[in-house]
Amino acid sequence: MTQVSVERAVSSEPRVVLSARGIRKDFGGFSAVRNVDLDVHHARVHALIGPNGAGKTTVFNLLTKFLQPTAGTILLMGQDITRTPPDKVARLGLVRSFQISAVFPHLSVLDNVRVALQRPNNLAHQFWRPVSALDTLNRRADELLGLVGLTKERDRLAADLSYGRKRVLEIATTLALDPKVLLLDEPLAGMGQEDITVVANLIREVAKTRAVLMVEHNLSVVADLCHFVTVLQRGEILAEGDYETVSRDPRVRIAYMGTEEA
Repeated sequence: MTQVSVERAVSSEPRVVLSARGIRKDFGGFSAVRNVDLDVHHARVHALIGPNGAGKTTVFNLLTKFLQPTAGTILLMGQDITRTPPDKVARLGLVRSFQISAVFPHLSVLDNVRVALQRPNNLAHQFWRPVSALDTLNRRADELLGLVGLTKERDRLAADLSYGRKRVLEIATTLALDPKVLLLDEPLAGMGQEDITVVANLIREVAKTRAVLMVEHNLSVVADLCHFVTVLQRGEILAEGDYETVSRDPRVRIAYMGTEEA
């Protein structure tokens, strides 16, 4: 390969938008996460997997600053956010969902998205403005509902949606914040197969224009959807690479199944 072709190959690699080096979190004398390094790339889906208690949600909480690391460094698009508070991190473009669906049950589907749109449109603190001011957000809200397949449910109360549809609505509200990096904590948990297919396709579409880091236990979805996989065990990285690579690692098989057998 010539010098020029090597440079082109390097330049075509997706850029790192979220990076962690040596992050550790101690609770008293217990280290829940130790020496974790991560690179999350633009336009890629990166899975964080591992058995229960491996430290996946703790890593999420560290990256989004709901927890402060005991040691290590976290960079968002090259900016050090290690000690940045979570609200500012979100405004910088690092947005997450949670294991438990977080929607306003007594608001309509449309109003849930409009609430989320207030911050990027500088309406969040303008409480003196009439409610009709939110009508300016309807076009973008309808675009987001169309993207996630909730147009027909636009005027329904969020409380009346199925569990899977509520999770889809939650993704719409996170997208309303226009994230550059989207962290999804078990987005498919508790869903039926129909909703799993819908949400997996949605994540694939979303990742065309931003980075996605997800904690997920459904390994068939991880195999089909994710470009890169990091496996945690007891708070440390056990293996990493594409799904085919990590699934063949005997240490991963032992961690998940207690045996090296396929």
